[in-house]
Amino acid sequence: MFKWTWKSLSSQRGTLAGSALGIAFTFILVIFFDAVWRGESVQIVSYPDHVKPDVWVMQSGVGNMHMAMSFVWDWKADQIAKMPGVKRVTPILYMTSVVSAGKHRMFAFIVGLLPDAKRAGPWKLTAGRHIGNPQEAVIPDVFSKITGIGIGDQLRIVDKSFTVVGLSSGTYSSANSVLFVPFADLEEILSSSGTYSYLLVDAKEGTDPNDLAKRIRDQVEKVNALTQKEFVSNDLSMAKQMGVGIIVIMTAICSALAALIVGFTSYSLVIRRRREIAIIKALGIGNDKILISVIVQSGILTFIGFIMAMLFALFVMPAVPLLLPQLTLAVSTPALFQIGLIALVVAVLGALIPAWFVSRLDPATAFHI
Repeated sequence: MFKWTWKSLSSQRGTLAGSALGIAFTFILVIFFDAVWRGESVQIVSYPDHVKPDVWVMQSGVGNMHMAMSFVWDWKADQIAKMPGVKRVTPILYMTSVVSAGKHRMFAFIVGLLPDAKRAGPWKLTAGRHIGNPQEAVIPDVFSKITGIGIGDQLRIVDKSFTVVGLSSGTYSSANSVLFVPFADLEEILSSSGTYSYLLVDAKEGTDPNDLAKRIRDQVEKVNALTQKEFVSNDLSMAKQMGVGIIVIMTAICSALAALIVGFTSYSLVIRRRREIAIIKALGIGNDKILISVIVQSGILTFIGFIMAMLFALFVMPAVPLLLPQLTLAVSTPALFQIGLIALVVAVLGALIPAWFVSRLDPATAFHI
């Protein structure tokens, strides 16, 4: 039976190749959308992931940065700076807003930096310099490549104009990029005199960040304090929640499409060889062996498509950001394992229709075809 199964597949090589490509394409879509979602989620938290203070301090009730607002009185920063185990406190202002640059629009995280707060600024410049004067800005280099907005050009945040003086690496996201402007300018936009958004607290050597965060929560009223790990975890979780529904829907649609392709192909192969199947049944071969053969046929077809999708994900997809720098892709091992499980389900589902046909095929059909 296995020899017959392979003969059935190899005799229709065009159908086999076309169907395998169709199945591979549906799996590639699932992998691609998952990679975009994971990549954008990671990129959204690039700022807190790179500045890496030991402890983040924010307004009570706030536990992350993505799509959040926080206001902390400036005197609380002074109080924390005097606490045992604190090496340095770096305040920042923060807001989310649409940035206008000519005809271009970008939704962005905007970080306001004090003159001596380079520690909280861009971690890598690819061109230009850090902000040093009023109404200057550092923007992502990818945004500059996409729009043509470069050093010396103007952009607007709310009703205030800024001059681009630097381009930063690793700060672009199609959902939320990170821009850096002077603290005083952002303070004016927010009308937030006397307050900060977040405090980046660096601990002295030998100080446990968990212990320091707890002492800040206990001793400073109406603030929340989280370690770097907790804060980034919260932010990443929030970022991922925003796209998980779309990914689930796309996975379901693509998986159903792959199952239909497998089912249609297997069914067409069975239909073309129904006389042979009828003769086999007339010779006494039971339904169970024939059904196993049909399932193996679906499995081989799905496996070929799965391997093609894996090769694309491992060798082609990493090069996509070189052509489309606005995309951040993150192909993960759990995602590939998930596709493998989906492929298994698809192979089984794809075998149901031809298996049903085979089980109902009358051996006497061999004399009427």
